[in-house]
Amino acid sequence: MFTGIIQEKARVVSIVRAAELVTIRAAFPEGFLRGVSTGASIALNGCCLSVTSFTNSEATFDLVPETVARTSFKDIQEGDALNAERSLKFGDEVGGHILSGHVDTTASILEIALLGRSRVVTFAVEKEWGKFLFEKGYVAINGASLTITNVNQGTGTFKVSLIPETLAKTTFSDLVTGAIVNIEVDKSTQAIVLTVERVLLERGLSKSG
Repeated sequence: MFTGIIQEKARVVSIVRAAELVTIRAAFPEGFLRGVSTGASIALNGCCLSVTSFTNSEATFDLVPETVARTSFKDIQEGDALNAERSLKFGDEVGGHILSGHVDTTASILEIALLGRSRVVTFAVEKEWGKFLFEKGYVAINGASLTITNVNQGTGTFKVSLIPETLAKTTFSDLVTGAIVNIEVDKSTQAIVLTVERVLLERGLSKSG
């Protein structure tokens, strides 16, 4: 589990692509990997990945086809910067919201508007995911817990505001229009929406019968 509070920025050192596996090696700031072990979970751009090997400053991760197909990792390149978060430990402060590290879908950046030192970014997801997005609700974008400031559920477009601190601590300052990002919708919201849909459907079928 994760909190959506980005701890450091990693950088892709190498990528090995095989038919059934993509292996990436990433470099991390000093101290980030202290206490890590093989099999430990680290979220990179919001995707929970298992450490397969490590040194004091680098770690490797294996990505199966499902992970590559569902996330922005399909377009990953050497030198890319990644948001990084170690898994949540008992007693840690939850500054964002609880995340599973299981990416639901991706979004594209439609617009980046400057607002002083901050930025307002407009994203678009596939319309089927729009029903899980609500104004003032949570969404994880590349692993960062963010608050939705505006949403059009019918089109799947939504906006978030990025303050200077968020821009400094994450890779968002490098993003440009057209870039693809990983999205994890709030799981509690998703469960409520799907449950209500199922109940309404069942009632509708019962009445029609």
